[in-house]
Amino acid sequence: MPETWPRDAVEQRVTELIGLGRDREAAILATTRRRDPRPEPVTTQAVTTQGDIMDVLRQLDLLGPTLGGVAAGITPDQLDAPTPCARFTVRGVLEHMVSGATVFAAAFRGEGAPEPDLSDPLASFGPAMGNLMDAIHAPGALERTVPTPGGDARGEDFAQFVVLDGLVHGYDLATATGQAYDPEPELVEIVTRFAEQALAGLRDGETFKEPTNPPADSTPIEGLAALTGRTVR
Repeated sequence: MPETWPRDAVEQRVTELIGLGRDREAAILATTRRRDPRPEPVTTQAVTTQGDIMDVLRQLDLLGPTLGGVAAGITPDQLDAPTPCARFTVRGVLEHMVSGATVFAAAFRGEGAPEPDLSDPLASFGPAMGNLMDAIHAPGALERTVPTPGGDARGEDFAQFVVLDGLVHGYDLATATGQAYDPEPELVEIVTRFAEQALAGLRDGETFKEPTNPPADSTPIEGLAALTGRTVR
C-alpha cells in the first residue's frame, strides 16, 4: 500500500482481506486508516497485533464509567472481603489497580512514576484511574514504547492489556461486594477475543492460571473471568 493510503486503496485492501476470510485484519485496517489519514504502512503482522474492531480508546471510554460505578458501590466494611482473584481481597485489588494506574500513567507519558497513594484506596481509586485514562488518551501515547512488567511494548498493545485488566478486576470487585456487573457486551466480546490470544503464553499459574469451566448459563463477563483462570460461581 502507498504511504498516503488513499481511500480507494484502503477499501480495495479491506475487500481483499474479507475475501481471504481475514475479517479482523480488514476491520482493524479500516478503523486505523480512519483515525490517521497518513500513517506509516502497516504490515499484516502488525495489523494482527493491534486492537480489535472497537478502537482501544473507545474501549477505555466504556470501561471507565463501569469501573467507577463499581468502586462507588464499595463500602469500607467490605475492604477485607475475598475476591475471585485468589491473591487479593477487595482492598488488595484496589491497591493493585491504584499502584498499576500510577506506574502506567507515568509510563505512557514517558515520565518517572511517583509513589502511589494507598492510604485510602477507595478515595484514591478514581483519581488514579482517571489519570491513567488521560495519559493513554494523550497525543502520541499509543505510539510510545512503554516499559511494562513483561518488557517494552507498543502503547496501543499495552493499552489493550489495561482494558483487559480493568474489566476483569471490575468483575472481582463487583462479585466480592455483591454488585451487579454488566459491562457493554461488545466490549466484553472484543476483550475476550484479545485475551484468547494474548494470555496463551502468559499462564504462569499465578498471574494467569489455566482457564476454568464456567457454568452453562454464565454471562459473557463470567466467561472472560473463567478464561483468565478464575473460578466462576
